[in-house]
Amino acid sequence: MAVIEEFIKNSRKNEILYVGSKNGPEKEAVLKFAAKMDFKNLEFKGITCGKLRRYFSFENFVDAFRVPLGFFQSLGIIRKFRPEVVFSKGGYVSVPVVLAARVLRVPVLAHESDVVPGLATRISAKVADKVLLSFEESKKYFKLDDKFKDKFIVTGNPIRSEILKGVKEKGLKLCGFHKFKPVVLVMGGSLGAMQVNNIVWNCLPELLKKYQIVHITGKGNLKFGLNKEGYKQFELLFDELKDVYAACDLIVTRGGANALAEVAALEKRAVVIPLGTASSRGDQIINAKFCSEKYG
Repeated sequence: MAVIEEFIKNSRKNEILYVGSKNGPEKEAVLKFAAKMDFKNLEFKGITCGKLRRYFSFENFVDAFRVPLGFFQSLGIIRKFRPEVVFSKGGYVSVPVVLAARVLRVPVLAHESDVVPGLATRISAKVADKVLLSFEESKKYFKLDDKFKDKFIVTGNPIRSEILKGVKEKGLKLCGFHKFKPVVLVMGGSLGAMQVNNIVWNCLPELLKKYQIVHITGKGNLKFGLNKEGYKQFELLFDELKDVYAACDLIVTRGGANALAEVAALEKRAVVIPLGTASSRGDQIINAKFCSEKYG
């Protein structure tokens, strides 16, 4: 979304089609953003897509059939929209779109946020015209022979310029907080992190003795009936996030590269709880260690 936001600000004459998962949270974010910017040339199309899980799940077998379906859906979408370029931000949703763009000879730019590139980016890199990296260190994970060395460009990780314009007073008012006790922001990504959520809820009586807690639980994860002074929970935050960022003194977050980039840009203190290798490829652990060494 950060890239799209800056793109729109630079030229409102472009037409943009955002292709995402049919059942993911991105559709809501895209439509809210389009309404906020009063940008009528931004559309969303959902595709069926398969995800490679790094643990045993019956869904892995089901998703083996979803991948080709997503590819053919992407072919139809690209043929109809006729884009001049396809921009991929990684993630399993992007793979069928990138492959379809290659078949239809549409130029592809792929961007990788993490230090260690994910499987989606490594697949996309084989067919992309240019691969944009957030870190110089990421190059070592690709085959950089003379034929392909010019394909990789270190651009950094773009963030939304909007998050730097938050107002502390607005953030405090949104949460019903006062300025006499430190504010801790806890967030676990768009889908939330139930392990982190449960820790917060279990420790809330002790935490509220010293801190005010604003808690982004993830879509569908609100704990109904939990109303305590000094505690405010949200499923997701969009426009208001910049003000909550401005109001908080400490951020507790997962180790996603985009979240860490925003924390670094805001120069906020943070406690990072990365996903472990049981449910991920360990990219968040490496992100957290790298950012701690570079910005800590």
